[in-house]
Amino acid sequence: MKDGHIIRSAGVVGSFTLLSRGLGMLRDIVIAYYFGTSLLASAFFVAFTIPNLFRRLFGEGALSAAFIPVFIETRTKQGDSAAWDMAAKVITMTAALLSTIAIVGVLVFSVGTRIPGVSEKWLITFELARVMFPYVVFICIAALSMAVLNSFKHFATSAFAPCLLNLILIVIMLVIFPLIGDNPNDRARLLAWGVLLAGAAQVGIQMPALKRFGCPFRFASRWNDPRVRQMLLLMGPAALGMAVTQFNVLIDRLLAMWIGAWAPAALFYSERMIYFPLGIIATALGTVLLPTFSAHAAKSDQDSMSNTIGQSLRHLVFIMTPAAIGLLVLAPSILGAIFEWNGSFDASSTRLSARALMFYAPGLIVFSAAKVFVPAFYAMQDTKTPVRIGIYIVLLNLALNITFILTLPTYWKHAGMAFSTVLAETAGMTALGIILARRVKNIEWRAVSRGFIRCLLCSLIMAAAAWLAVRYTLPWAGNHLPAKLAQIIAVALGVGTGGATYFILALGLNAPELREIKTALRGK
Repeated sequence: MKDGHIIRSAGVVGSFTLLSRGLGMLRDIVIAYYFGTSLLASAFFVAFTIPNLFRRLFGEGALSAAFIPVFIETRTKQGDSAAWDMAAKVITMTAALLSTIAIVGVLVFSVGTRIPGVSEKWLITFELARVMFPYVVFICIAALSMAVLNSFKHFATSAFAPCLLNLILIVIMLVIFPLIGDNPNDRARLLAWGVLLAGAAQVGIQMPALKRFGCPFRFASRWNDPRVRQMLLLMGPAALGMAVTQFNVLIDRLLAMWIGAWAPAALFYSERMIYFPLGIIATALGTVLLPTFSAHAAKSDQDSMSNTIGQSLRHLVFIMTPAAIGLLVLAPSILGAIFEWNGSFDASSTRLSARALMFYAPGLIVFSAAKVFVPAFYAMQDTKTPVRIGIYIVLLNLALNITFILTLPTYWKHAGMAFSTVLAETAGMTALGIILARRVKNIEWRAVSRGFIRCLLCSLIMAAAAWLAVRYTLPWAGNHLPAKLAQIIAVALGVGTGGATYFILALGLNAPELREIKTALRGK
């Protein structure tokens, strides 16, 4: 794929991801309205983290990272028939393993609900987790289907699939909640069943596209295949690293529950603001980069690899730096405008979530870098290096979490956890970048550094303009309009002013990233 094709493909993924994130934001607004930062909200988010752990491990993590390079290499050297034969064996093996895990998980959580003296918060969490845990089977098969389609450079269908989760949950809350009464426990259980339904829908929607590319849709009973063994050898270290990382995510949720029943929910809402730009841009680009890097690696094309890495980093810095600074400065205003709707999410919930968001925001740049560095290692079929660095990140993050929890005031402990995540990821991505520079020569690190300094200066001026716009618009609008409408208009004007300021400054400085992105999107 040429550079322009990479950006356009990332644009396709980003467009559907934007739709998914927009629907996800609407979903979170409705959840916040009904549940706020209550115990039920925290229990739902913690319970949903558990099947998501396996999704990231088997679906979007180690399995996909190992599968795509081997699948592409098999297609390149042996043809489509051999590649589909390998895919059938991997899908069958994955379905069997995950079904076993799902059955064991349901039994474990069922036992957990019957433990004498279990506290209310864990009882509710176990009940919701028992319902949602089989989601791991559907969502991991959906993610593996996505990996197959991405290998054919088909990104649209799989990028749309996550929208179904948000659509189904929104319909349940807006249509069915009013029909079942006001019991919040019943509503939380129904939401959990909606997650399971959405998993099945995400598998089903990708079936026509798979059929179009020749997928035989058959189970393979014989898994003894050198290509499958090659994939498993690649997957082993990556699975270990992903398992450690995702286990750390789960530990973070449990530590947050220990801080207070409100803390996991407050962290979740702040994380959603980070994942919005991260998913639209960085994750979309990372989705396209893995098969692209894999193709470069299969041809031993070091020059294309280095050019793609350098250009991708510059484009991410150009977009993510203003997003990070803007979220840092406008955190309370943005969260209040989005989630406060005279429901369970009140000013206190905004304040708690904003504290975490202000510490998460600088990490947006670092989290984005991972979407370039990690696929580059995976494409070179080196899964050990990201694992080794990942373990250090986990240990550092855990140590910092415990330190902040023990030393900070109660209602700042969760913000300390957010900051520890950023610090640990910064250390890890720095190490990965140094190692990558030794493996792939001639990456334009100076151009990336110059671009970052230029974007940072523009972003600081942008942030001042955005903050002033909100500061002076809100009182005036509050005197002439309903309070909520005034709040939304002030934030929209602040974001618009900031965006226009950044664009004008980038244009005035003749930023090459702006020109390259515009040229690629026009297809020239």
